[in-house]
Amino acid sequence: MKGISHFLRLQELIVRDHNFIFTIFSFLLILIIYLNLSFASSPIIGTAATLVFFMINGIFLGHAFFEKETPLFRLMFGTLLLIMLLGFVGWLAVIIYNLDIIRFTLVLFIVTTISSLINRKVKNKNVT
Repeated sequence: MKGISHFLRLQELIVRDHNFIFTIFSFLLILIIYLNLSFASSPIIGTAATLVFFMINGIFLGHAFFEKETPLFRLMFGTLLLIMLLGFVGWLAVIIYNLDIIRFTLVLFIVTTISSLINRKVKNKNVT
């Protein structure tokens, strides 16, 4: 039960991102992913950064669209929405121009910004 309460506190902390701290952290993770793809090519760094990136943005989207559901359901379906959004924005990038490391990083930035703004809009709607 202690692990569940830590997860709930973490979710609440990410959702109540008043100063865009987790959004900025997500952008930092994108920079880490970019640097790893460009220079290090370490699977450990890439996997860790990607998992944290998916968790933060999955919680943003899960809260925005599945607010009344259980925390695990919100995380799972928020992550599914994140994958769909990444696929859609990536598809647009491929249609416009080939998707290389720079454009892949741009797709991650766009999706992170959209996730954060959707979370902010829903959070502000619930406050008023």
